Amino acid sequence: MRQQRATAPRTKSAFLTRLTGPRQPAVTYAIIAICVVVFILQSLPVVGSSVTSALQYAGIYGYPTGTVAGIAFEPWRMLTSVFAHANILHILLNMYTLWIFGIVLEPMLGRVRYGVLFLLSGIAGSVGVYLLDTPLQPVVGASGAIFGMIAALLIIQRHLGGPITQLLVLVGINLVIGFVPGFQIAWQAHVGGLVGGALVGLIYTQTRARSRRPLQIVLLAVLAVVLILIGSWRVFAG
Repeated sequence: MRQQRATAPRTKSAFLTRLTGPRQPAVTYAIIAICVVVFILQSLPVVGSSVTSALQYAGIYGYPTGTVAGIAFEPWRMLTSVFAHANILHILLNMYTLWIFGIVLEPMLGRVRYGVLFLLSGIAGSVGVYLLDTPLQPVVGASGAIFGMIAALLIIQRHLGGPITQLLVLVGINLVIGFVPGFQIAWQAHVGGLVGGALVGLIYTQTRARSRRPLQIVLLAVLAVVLILIGSWRVFAG
Protein backbone atom coordinates (compact mmCIF):
# COMPACT_ATOMS: atom_id res chain seq x y z
CA MET A 1 0.00 0.00 0.00
CA ARG A 2 2.92 2.40 0.61
CA GLN A 3 3.94 2.05 -3.02
CA GLN A 4 0.41 2.71 -4.23
CA ARG A 5 0.06 5.76 -2.00
CA ALA A 6 3.36 7.14 -3.22
CA THR A 7 2.46 6.79 -6.88
CA ALA A 8 -1.10 8.12 -6.66
CA PRO A 9 -0.20 11.84 -7.01
CA ARG A 10 1.97 11.10 -10.05
CA THR A 11 -0.65 9.02 -11.85
CA LYS A 12 -3.57 11.36 -11.24
CA SER A 13 -2.62 13.98 -13.81
CA ALA A 14 -1.59 11.31 -16.31
CA PHE A 15 -4.83 9.42 -15.99
CA LEU A 16 -8.20 11.14 -16.20
CA THR A 17 -7.47 14.82 -16.15
CA ARG A 18 -4.59 17.24 -16.27
CA LEU A 19 -6.25 19.61 -13.85
CA THR A 20 -4.66 19.87 -10.44
CA GLY A 21 -7.28 19.18 -7.80
CA PRO A 22 -7.32 18.87 -4.01
CA ARG A 23 -5.61 15.79 -2.68
CA GLN A 24 -7.55 15.53 0.56
CA PRO A 25 -9.93 12.54 0.27
CA ALA A 26 -12.97 14.50 1.44
CA VAL A 27 -15.49 12.06 -0.05
CA THR A 28 -13.79 9.14 1.69
CA TYR A 29 -13.95 10.97 5.01
CA ALA A 30 -17.61 11.86 4.37
CA ILE A 31 -18.53 8.22 3.66
CA ILE A 32 -16.74 7.11 6.82
CA ALA A 33 -18.54 9.79 8.83
CA ILE A 34 -21.93 8.73 7.47
CA CYS A 35 -21.23 5.08 8.30
CA VAL A 36 -20.15 5.99 11.83
CA VAL A 37 -23.26 8.11 12.44
CA VAL A 38 -25.50 5.36 11.09
CA PHE A 39 -23.74 2.79 13.29
CA ILE A 40 -24.25 4.99 16.36
CA LEU A 41 -27.95 5.21 15.51
CA GLN A 42 -28.04 1.43 15.05
CA SER A 43 -26.49 1.00 18.48
CA LEU A 44 -29.06 3.13 20.32
CA PRO A 45 -31.52 1.27 22.52
CA VAL A 46 -35.14 1.11 21.37
CA VAL A 47 -34.61 2.76 17.96
CA GLY A 48 -31.46 0.89 16.87
CA SER A 49 -33.24 -2.17 15.49
CA SER A 50 -35.69 0.04 13.60
CA VAL A 51 -32.82 1.94 11.97
CA THR A 52 -31.20 -1.32 10.86
CA SER A 53 -34.50 -2.67 9.53
CA ALA A 54 -35.09 0.51 7.56
CA LEU A 55 -31.67 0.41 5.90
CA GLN A 56 -30.77 -3.26 5.46
CA TYR A 57 -31.07 -5.11 2.19
CA ALA A 58 -32.65 -8.50 1.57
CA GLY A 59 -31.94 -10.89 -1.29
CA ILE A 60 -35.36 -10.14 -2.72
CA TYR A 61 -35.77 -6.61 -1.51
CA GLY A 62 -39.17 -6.29 -3.16
CA TYR A 63 -40.54 -8.10 -0.13
CA PRO A 64 -40.45 -6.50 3.32
CA THR A 65 -37.81 -8.17 5.45
CA GLY A 66 -39.20 -11.07 7.46
CA THR A 67 -42.34 -11.67 5.44
CA VAL A 68 -43.30 -13.32 2.18
CA ALA A 69 -46.61 -11.54 1.76
CA GLY A 70 -47.06 -8.53 -0.48
CA ILE A 71 -44.62 -6.56 -2.58
CA ALA A 72 -43.13 -3.28 -1.41
CA PHE A 73 -40.99 -1.47 -3.97
CA GLU A 74 -38.01 -0.34 -1.89
CA PRO A 75 -35.08 0.22 -4.27
CA TRP A 76 -33.31 2.58 -1.85
CA ARG A 77 -32.24 -0.47 0.17
CA MET A 78 -29.77 -1.28 -2.61
CA LEU A 79 -27.83 1.77 -1.46
CA THR A 80 -28.77 2.45 2.16
CA SER A 81 -27.55 -0.98 3.26
CA VAL A 82 -24.03 0.05 2.23
CA PHE A 83 -23.90 2.55 5.11
CA ALA A 84 -25.13 0.17 7.83
CA HIS A 85 -23.01 -2.44 9.64
CA ALA A 86 -23.62 -5.46 11.84
CA ASN A 87 -21.16 -4.85 14.70
CA ILE A 88 -18.14 -2.84 15.79
CA LEU A 89 -15.59 -5.20 14.20
CA HIS A 90 -17.54 -5.12 10.93
CA ILE A 91 -17.49 -1.34 10.65
CA LEU A 92 -13.88 -1.01 11.84
CA LEU A 93 -12.58 -3.43 9.19
CA ASN A 94 -14.67 -1.88 6.42
CA MET A 95 -13.80 1.71 7.29
CA TYR A 96 -10.11 0.94 7.56
CA THR A 97 -10.14 -0.76 4.14
CA LEU A 98 -12.20 2.09 2.69
CA TRP A 99 -9.67 4.60 3.97
CA ILE A 100 -6.69 2.62 2.62
CA PHE A 101 -8.09 2.51 -0.92
CA GLY A 102 -9.88 5.84 -0.75
CA ILE A 103 -6.70 7.83 -0.18
CA VAL A 104 -5.31 6.26 -3.36
CA LEU A 105 -8.37 6.35 -5.61
CA GLU A 106 -10.00 9.66 -4.71
CA PRO A 107 -7.02 11.88 -5.63
CA MET A 108 -6.53 9.78 -8.76
CA LEU A 109 -10.13 9.97 -9.98
CA GLY A 110 -11.37 13.20 -8.51
CA ARG A 111 -14.18 13.48 -6.00
CA VAL A 112 -17.16 13.15 -8.32
CA ARG A 113 -15.90 10.12 -10.24
CA TYR A 114 -14.74 8.51 -7.02
CA GLY A 115 -18.14 9.05 -5.43
CA VAL A 116 -19.87 7.59 -8.47
CA LEU A 117 -17.58 4.55 -8.31
CA PHE A 118 -18.43 3.95 -4.65
CA LEU A 119 -22.18 4.31 -5.14
CA LEU A 120 -22.40 2.15 -8.28
CA SER A 121 -20.19 -0.50 -6.70
CA GLY A 122 -22.44 -0.52 -3.65
CA ILE A 123 -25.53 -0.97 -5.79
CA ALA A 124 -23.78 -3.70 -7.78
CA GLY A 125 -22.98 -5.46 -4.51
CA SER A 126 -26.68 -5.45 -3.63
CA VAL A 127 -27.49 -6.81 -7.07
CA GLY A 128 -25.01 -9.62 -6.42
CA VAL A 129 -26.89 -10.44 -3.21
CA TYR A 130 -30.18 -10.27 -5.09
CA LEU A 131 -29.04 -12.70 -7.77
CA LEU A 132 -26.92 -15.11 -5.74
CA ASP A 133 -28.27 -15.17 -2.19
CA THR A 134 -31.34 -16.82 -0.72
CA PRO A 135 -34.55 -14.73 -0.66
CA LEU A 136 -35.13 -12.46 2.33
CA GLN A 137 -31.57 -12.79 3.65
CA PRO A 138 -30.84 -9.40 5.29
CA VAL A 139 -27.47 -7.89 4.42
CA VAL A 140 -25.61 -4.77 5.56
CA GLY A 141 -22.14 -3.40 5.02
CA ALA A 142 -19.88 -1.42 2.68
CA SER A 143 -17.74 -4.37 1.64
CA GLY A 144 -19.43 -4.73 -1.76
CA ALA A 145 -18.64 -1.10 -2.57
CA ILE A 146 -15.08 -1.55 -1.28
CA PHE A 147 -14.56 -4.60 -3.47
CA GLY A 148 -15.76 -2.48 -6.37
CA MET A 149 -13.13 0.13 -5.54
CA ILE A 150 -10.45 -2.56 -5.53
CA ALA A 151 -11.65 -3.90 -8.89
CA ALA A 152 -11.62 -0.42 -10.41
CA LEU A 153 -8.10 0.15 -9.10
CA LEU A 154 -7.04 -3.14 -10.69
CA ILE A 155 -8.41 -2.03 -14.06
CA ILE A 156 -6.82 1.41 -13.79
CA GLN A 157 -3.46 0.09 -12.62
CA ARG A 158 -3.48 -2.44 -15.44
CA HIS A 159 -4.25 0.34 -17.91
CA LEU A 160 -1.42 2.48 -16.53
CA GLY A 161 1.01 -0.43 -16.48
CA GLY A 162 1.28 -0.34 -12.70
CA PRO A 163 1.70 -3.34 -10.36
CA ILE A 164 -1.42 -5.40 -9.74
CA THR A 165 -0.08 -8.61 -8.17
CA GLN A 166 -0.67 -7.48 -4.59
CA LEU A 167 -4.19 -6.38 -5.42
CA LEU A 168 -4.98 -9.72 -7.04
CA VAL A 169 -3.69 -11.57 -3.98
CA LEU A 170 -5.74 -9.33 -1.69
CA VAL A 171 -8.92 -9.90 -3.71
CA GLY A 172 -8.31 -13.64 -3.80
CA ILE A 173 -7.75 -13.90 -0.04
CA ASN A 174 -10.85 -11.88 0.78
CA LEU A 175 -13.02 -13.84 -1.64
CA VAL A 176 -11.88 -17.11 -0.09
CA ILE A 177 -12.55 -15.80 3.43
CA GLY A 178 -16.10 -15.05 2.35
CA PHE A 179 -16.72 -18.78 1.84
CA VAL A 180 -15.40 -19.83 5.26
CA PRO A 181 -18.27 -21.23 7.38
CA GLY A 182 -19.13 -19.22 10.46
CA PHE A 183 -17.81 -15.89 9.24
CA GLN A 184 -21.25 -14.79 8.01
CA ILE A 185 -19.75 -12.79 5.16
CA ALA A 186 -21.92 -11.89 2.17
CA TRP A 187 -19.58 -13.11 -0.58
CA GLN A 188 -22.39 -12.42 -3.03
CA ALA A 189 -22.01 -8.69 -2.37
CA HIS A 190 -18.26 -9.01 -2.89
CA VAL A 191 -18.75 -10.64 -6.29
CA GLY A 192 -21.35 -8.08 -7.34
CA GLY A 193 -19.16 -5.21 -6.19
CA LEU A 194 -16.16 -6.61 -8.06
CA VAL A 195 -18.13 -6.82 -11.31
CA GLY A 196 -19.66 -3.37 -10.89
CA GLY A 197 -16.38 -1.72 -9.93
CA ALA A 198 -14.55 -3.38 -12.82
CA LEU A 199 -17.16 -2.04 -15.25
CA VAL A 200 -16.86 1.47 -13.82
CA GLY A 201 -13.07 1.25 -13.98
CA LEU A 202 -13.27 0.09 -17.59
CA ILE A 203 -15.56 3.00 -18.46
CA TYR A 204 -13.15 5.45 -16.84
CA THR A 205 -10.10 4.11 -18.66
CA GLN A 206 -11.82 4.00 -22.04
CA THR A 207 -13.31 7.51 -21.78
CA ARG A 208 -10.48 9.32 -20.03
CA ALA A 209 -10.02 11.88 -22.84
CA ARG A 210 -11.83 15.15 -22.21
CA SER A 211 -13.57 14.84 -25.59
CA ARG A 212 -15.14 11.56 -24.43
CA ARG A 213 -16.50 12.96 -21.17
CA PRO A 214 -20.13 13.02 -22.44
CA LEU A 215 -19.82 9.34 -23.39
CA GLN A 216 -18.48 8.58 -19.91
CA ILE A 217 -21.53 10.18 -18.30
CA VAL A 218 -23.91 8.31 -20.61
CA LEU A 219 -22.25 4.94 -19.97
CA LEU A 220 -22.29 5.46 -16.19
CA ALA A 221 -25.97 6.42 -16.32
CA VAL A 222 -26.77 3.35 -18.42
CA LEU A 223 -24.89 1.12 -15.97
CA ALA A 224 -26.84 2.61 -13.05
CA VAL A 225 -30.16 2.03 -14.81
CA VAL A 226 -29.24 -1.54 -15.76
CA LEU A 227 -28.21 -2.37 -12.19
CA ILE A 228 -31.44 -0.97 -10.76
CA LEU A 229 -33.53 -2.81 -13.36
CA ILE A 230 -31.75 -6.10 -12.63
CA GLY A 231 -32.36 -5.59 -8.93
CA SER A 232 -36.03 -4.82 -9.55
CA TRP A 233 -37.10 -7.33 -12.17
CA ARG A 234 -39.11 -9.47 -9.77
CA VAL A 235 -41.14 -6.44 -8.77
CA PHE A 236 -41.77 -5.41 -12.36
CA ALA A 237 -42.53 -9.00 -13.34
CA GLY A 238 -45.14 -9.20 -10.62
